[in-house]
Amino acid sequence: MKHLKKRWGINSNFQLVMILVVFAVTGSSAAKLATPFTSILGITEDNFSAWVYWPARIFLIFPIYQVLLLFFGFIFGQFKFFWDFEKKMLKKMGLNFLFKL
Repeated sequence: MKHLKKRWGINSNFQLVMILVVFAVTGSSAAKLATPFTSILGITEDNFSAWVYWPARIFLIFPIYQVLLLFFGFIFGQFKFFWDFEKKMLKKMGLNFLFKL
């Protein structure tokens, strides 16, 4: 835990717990919300093969996850941490132009 606290630049165990809770809630929520989004788009397991359905679902989970991460970060009082985390992650993925729009 000390390694995570040092790497993320946080001091308290409470903040660490809140950050881990946000990651857990966000991941579960994004996976759950991907089902209705794929259904709305007409991408279901009945209409498409697993080779199309699962990559499409995973592709949809990514932006849902990004938005929910900031939302739950705000709800749990960790918005600044997750905003910085988002910027760093998107920069590493080569998508930092999104912050210049």
